[in-house]
Amino acid sequence: MGFTEAAHDDGVLSGRGSPWKRGLASGVMTTLGGMGHALPYLISDFWTATTIAIIVVFIELWAIAWIQNKYMETPFFRAALQVVLGGALVFAAGALIGGG
Repeated sequence: MGFTEAAHDDGVLSGRGSPWKRGLASGVMTTLGGMGHALPYLISDFWTATTIAIIVVFIELWAIAWIQNKYMETPFFRAALQVVLGGALVFAAGALIGGG
């Protein structure tokens, strides 16, 4: 994620700033986000770990919607719909791949 964000553009056309800063921020946040809902599975009880992971993902998705609303001027309910729909698609893909 960090590499693709840094390679996306030099920041001049989009006004999004330095590719190094964007790449570093994207890479760090992707790593932290992935760890946030994967680390609970170090807990030996599956359902406890799954409950914690669901709570973490819920918080992550609402944080993304809030950030889109605050910094990208997306109406909150539209941002929430996009994030929840995107999260549901990722969940469905994981369930299909994991169930196969």
